[in-house]
Amino acid sequence: MHPDKVDRSKLNKLTDLPNVGPATAKDLLLLGINSVDDLAGQDPLQLYWRLCDLTFERQDPCVLDVLMSLVAFSQGAEPRPWWDYTAQRKARYGDI
Repeated sequence: MHPDKVDRSKLNKLTDLPNVGPATAKDLLLLGINSVDDLAGQDPLQLYWRLCDLTFERQDPCVLDVLMSLVAFSQGAEPRPWWDYTAQRKARYGDI
């Protein structure tokens, strides 16, 4: 869902989360994430590498940006577009 449309009181399915559409929802389920509460305290980089392992392919680095946005949101941050996390990802993890 587009971050501007997210309502914390209406998080009934994964696609109600910011930056999550059907494909990302499927990836989250593959990771064992069923709700925003499952994201709290997670390490986005570990989630990214697990997803790469589970899908047998290297995911686009933008997937890490999405995961960073979701973990931040799960810990109380305002919903923001995933690309707001790109510079932070590059500064923290370099070119993955």
